[in-house]
Amino acid sequence: MSTDTLVADRIEIADLFTRLARLLDEGSWEDAGTVYTDDVAVHSPRGGELRGLDEVVGFMRRGEVEGQRSQHTTTDLLVNVDGDQATASANSLVYYYRDGQAPHFTGGLRMTSTVVRTSAGWRFREVRITPAWTREN
Repeated sequence: MSTDTLVADRIEIADLFTRLARLLDEGSWEDAGTVYTDDVAVHSPRGGELRGLDEVVGFMRRGEVEGQRSQHTTTDLLVNVDGDQATASANSLVYYYRDGQAPHFTGGLRMTSTVVRTSAGWRFREVRITPAWTREN
């Protein structure tokens, strides 16, 4: 694999994490297929094990809280590309707030994932979410 291809892949995977954060913050569940594969598996303490795009989207829709918004900030991204598959991990800070107010809940988590190259670009195939800490304000 050429250096140019490797760099381009790493940039696209970094963008994938950003697109996921935006999707979660904006609640644009109809766009979930732009970040997840159809057969995605998501593992988290809150949702347990979710399998398939429809189950993941259903869980996200059920988790909406009226008037509550979120801001996901992704940091410390590590990517290891191996052909058409990669492992990637990142830290995330998540702020929950109501418009015009300071966050009432904040959490730090670690996300590890397997991403795959598809005909439409890189997508998450498996995601593991591990909370590190939380703070209620």
